[in-house]
Amino acid sequence: MLAIRKAEDRGVSRFSWLDSQHTFSFGGYMDPKNMGFSDLRVINEDRVVPGAGFGTHGHRDMEIISYVIEGELGHKDSMGTGSVIRPGDVQRMSAGTGIMHSEMNASQENPVHFLQIWILPEEKGITPSYEQKHFAPDTRQDQWRLVGSHDGREGSITIHQDVSLYAATIAEGTHLTYNLSPNRKAWLQVVKGALQLDGQTLKAGDGVALADLVSLSVTDSDSTPEVLLFDLAA
Repeated sequence: MLAIRKAEDRGVSRFSWLDSQHTFSFGGYMDPKNMGFSDLRVINEDRVVPGAGFGTHGHRDMEIISYVIEGELGHKDSMGTGSVIRPGDVQRMSAGTGIMHSEMNASQENPVHFLQIWILPEEKGITPSYEQKHFAPDTRQDQWRLVGSHDGREGSITIHQDVSLYAATIAEGTHLTYNLSPNRKAWLQVVKGALQLDGQTLKAGDGVALADLVSLSVTDSDSTPEVLLFDLAA
């Protein structure tokens, strides 16, 4: 099974300070056919104007991952964590029993463009925690770089769920293959650029649900695409 979720078909929330596009149902956008995929619950592509953002609000029982595409995202939470997330960084916040946090554009001059990703945790009521790591561009160039996993292997962030998250940037003419294990699913999200996936053209914002495949093949198109791949429980 290969099902494409086109960028233009996503839900949209627009305010004076925010342009947000929802791959799955979120907030005021409800689509019973797109409630998530396996344990992947939210992929929001957010653009926030300078100096604005999501003020202090609460979460619980969710693994929340931030992936900055352009700009700088400021983070503060009730655990006392304060950080700035930049391109190449992957941040994970486990809301667990409950946490308050804010996400603000750290720049007063430039917009910030990022993905907010929610993954259902393997169990409820865990102790809230925070983790952030940087993955240099050369470690993701023309290869699948593990940036998140259940056990934190290979220097990845730890996600409290049976999921492996990979990032890759693909140079012109490069061909990448990923072998999907039996009884697993995958979601491919195009972050930047355009590419070919098993003969189909995908562009930034497109997502693809994959199941019952032995492998998938990603080939660069006429750009330098950046992609995320979620290896998920069936």
